[in-house]
Amino acid sequence: MEQEKQRLSIDVARLYYQSEYSQEQIAKRLGISRPTVSRLLQYAKDQGYVTIRIADPIEDVNELSKRLKDKYKLDEVQVAFSPLSDYEVSIQHIGRKAAAYLYEIIKDGDIIGVTWGRTMYTLASQLKAKTTQGVEVVQLKGGVSHSQINTYAPEIVDLFAKAYHTYARYLPLPVIFDTPELKQMVEQDRHIRRIIELGKQSNIAIFTVGTVDDDALLFRLGYLGSEEKAELQRNAVGDICSRFFDTKGQICNHEIDSRTVGISLNDLRKKEKTVLVAGGQKKVAAIKAAFAGGYANTLITDQFTAKALLE
Repeated sequence: MEQEKQRLSIDVARLYYQSEYSQEQIAKRLGISRPTVSRLLQYAKDQGYVTIRIADPIEDVNELSKRLKDKYKLDEVQVAFSPLSDYEVSIQHIGRKAAAYLYEIIKDGDIIGVTWGRTMYTLASQLKAKTTQGVEVVQLKGGVSHSQINTYAPEIVDLFAKAYHTYARYLPLPVIFDTPELKQMVEQDRHIRRIIELGKQSNIAIFTVGTVDDDALLFRLGYLGSEEKAELQRNAVGDICSRFFDTKGQICNHEIDSRTVGISLNDLRKKEKTVLVAGGQKKVAAIKAAFAGGYANTLITDQFTAKALLE
C-alpha cells in the first residue's frame, strides 16, 4: 500500500511540476479527488521526491560581485544579470548596468576618458543624462581608420558629452601609425598634444578589452600586417586601448606599442577609477590579464563571465 502511494505521488508530481497540469486536470486524469492530489503533492515534497529551488538573480549576482572583488582585489564589481550567455544579449545588460553605475559616480569636475568599440557604444547608447558642472569627456586613443568597419569612436564621445552636458574632445588620428617616427611627429602638434594630455589628466577611464581572435575588431581595421597579427596571436591574450599584453599584463610587442596613439597602460593604471566593461567567454583571458597588470580597479560584467573568472 505504501509503495502504491509513493508511485502515485511521483506520478502526480510529474504531471504537476513537469507537465504543468492543474490539480483539477490531474484529478480527472487519474480518477482521484482534488484534495487527494493536493495531499499527494505535499507527501512527495515531505518524502524528498520533489525539491523546490528558487533562483534569485539579484542574490546570485551580489554574491558573485563580492567573490570577484575579493579574488582580484578590486574596488568595485557590478555584475549584470543576463538571461542568456549570448554575447549580443549580454553586452546589452552589461551596458545598462555600466550606464547606471556611471550615473551614480560621475560628479562635477570629473574628466572622463573613453575608448571605442561595440561594447563601449552599447554602454554609451544607454547613458542617462545627468546635470553636472565642469565635466570633460576625452577620447583616450586614436579612432580614425580607412576601413569601412565602424569603431563608433566619434559617436561614443558624442554620447558621453551629451549625457553630461559638455563638449566632446576627439583624438582624430589613426590608433596605430606605420612608424614610430611618424607617430611622434604628429603628436608634436599642439592641438593633438593637448588632447593626449587631457587623456592623461582624466581621473575616470572607461574601457573594454579586445581579444586576439581572427575576428577581433582591431585586426579587422587593417592597421596590422599578417606577420604582426600572427606574432600577436602567439604571445598576446588581448588589448586595452589598442595596447597588446600577455597573460601577466605585460606589453608583448614594444615596436607596435611605440606606434600606438593614446594613453599608455602605465598612465592608465594611475587613475582614480579605471572601469573595465566587458563580458563573454572569449574575453575571460584578457580580463584576467588586465587584472594581473593592475589596469582596472572596477569591473562591470555579466554573471556568466563572472563565474568563468572565478573558476
